Amino acid sequence: MNAYTSFAQVYDNLMDNIPYREGCRYLCQLLQQYGITGGLVAELGCGTGTLTELLAAAGYDMIGIDNAPDMLEIAMEKKSASGSDILYLLQDMREFELYGTVGAIVSFCDSINYLTEPDELVTVFRLVNNYLDPGGCFLFDFHTEYYYRDILGEDTIAEDREEMSFIWENYYDADTKIHEYGLHLFVREQPDLFRKFSEEHYQRAYSLEEIRQALALAGMEYITAYDELSLQPPTETSTRIHVVAREQGKTP
Repeated sequence: MNAYTSFAQVYDNLMDNIPYREGCRYLCQLLQQYGITGGLVAELGCGTGTLTELLAAAGYDMIGIDNAPDMLEIAMEKKSASGSDILYLLQDMREFELYGTVGAIVSFCDSINYLTEPDELVTVFRLVNNYLDPGGCFLFDFHTEYYYRDILGEDTIAEDREEMSFIWENYYDADTKIHEYGLHLFVREQPDLFRKFSEEHYQRAYSLEEIRQALALAGMEYITAYDELSLQPPTETSTRIHVVAREQGKTP
């Protein structure tokens, strides 16, 4: 899971197509719908803190958790610039620890798919259940097998920008349900000089039923699932699914 380490400085530019503001409005809508109108909220896989800052501005007391120090360094720069009171923790979501319980835990942008073993999924869900207030909510999303198999497939995506260019190579193994992609970035350092960064990433495709089973094994209550950024049920061609789950008692 140790990814996004070498080119964190250009991550936000690379991911400028992610609808963070729309995602924040959507998560706030769900949080309020399930009774979380304020208080402590933790974000798993917070990255450079873009969504964390937006949720803090919306009135939540945010804790951001990520295992990439370079990403958190940028998140801390944003915190200094905004004057927000966010607590950032350098932790792997499979082993994260909080100082107490929180009203909600959120995870955005398919961080859950980086858990490539089903038992890791259960481990994280158990930790979430442990650190939620009684009846607290867990809101997260995940990419579907349809997305990895039929949308990305084995495509290679390339884009040439003014300050950087990238090549994104995809490969999906239907037997293991592992999606592998190589990211190759060429970042301009001088007018005629580019520095190359390369990383390999691995994500696993999960079905909604597998997610529900993992939640049950972790002692959590599955509430509902929605198609991406909507209140509509997911379909066979959903590329991203949002899940709402709830704490329902701690397990030994």
